[in-house]
Amino acid sequence: MIDSERHINRAMLPEPTLRRLPWYLAYLKQLDSKHEDHVSSTQIAKRLNVDASQIAKDLSFLNIKGKTRIGYEVHPLTKTLTEFLGFKHRHNAYLIGAGSLGSALMRDLGLMQFGLNIVAAFDIDPEIIGSQVGNIPIYDLAELHSRQRSSGVAIAIVAVPSESAQEVADALIASNIKAIWNFTPFRIKVPRNVVLQNTSIYSDLAMMYNNLEANVNNKNITK
Repeated sequence: MIDSERHINRAMLPEPTLRRLPWYLAYLKQLDSKHEDHVSSTQIAKRLNVDASQIAKDLSFLNIKGKTRIGYEVHPLTKTLTEFLGFKHRHNAYLIGAGSLGSALMRDLGLMQFGLNIVAAFDIDPEIIGSQVGNIPIYDLAELHSRQRSSGVAIAIVAVPSESAQEVADALIASNIKAIWNFTPFRIKVPRNVVLQNTSIYSDLAMMYNNLEANVNNKNITK
């Protein structure tokens, strides 16, 4: 599916394309589980409400091309996308903040299916330090540096109160963490050599509420 003789420049991959690739993969996995052999960009487009031309363009960034009147081979394309997106390999991670959101993330078995393995959590609450969620131990945040040094974990998930977000991020950076997945609404700052991904459910809620209100107002205007 991928022409191995052509180098894929990840830096040139547009962010919207990267965000759409997991959508394609999820649908392809459904087809693969049903032992479907081929799928066209038109089929994917109808299922995911994405233009067929956009799908073909997105996959072309990975040097993937479908065959005329046949489309894409489902199983090879599923395998290719899984490998490219990093979901095939296990990435160990620390979780900072074992409260309600953090505990939910530790219980989310779906993360493991996409290659993220939370191996330990850290908190400052003495009531939960020393306990476990599932089989994931919760340590004192003061132990972060020494445990990272011995484990080499490079990814951290931040699920702490927003007022502590930057302080925690600074501690992670000092402990040689190379990538931070930020679940707080606070926009933390990191140096250029640290990867930062922000996922704010509160921003998404604000967008949903705003769009809902706009729809209601539009209906009232047209009455």
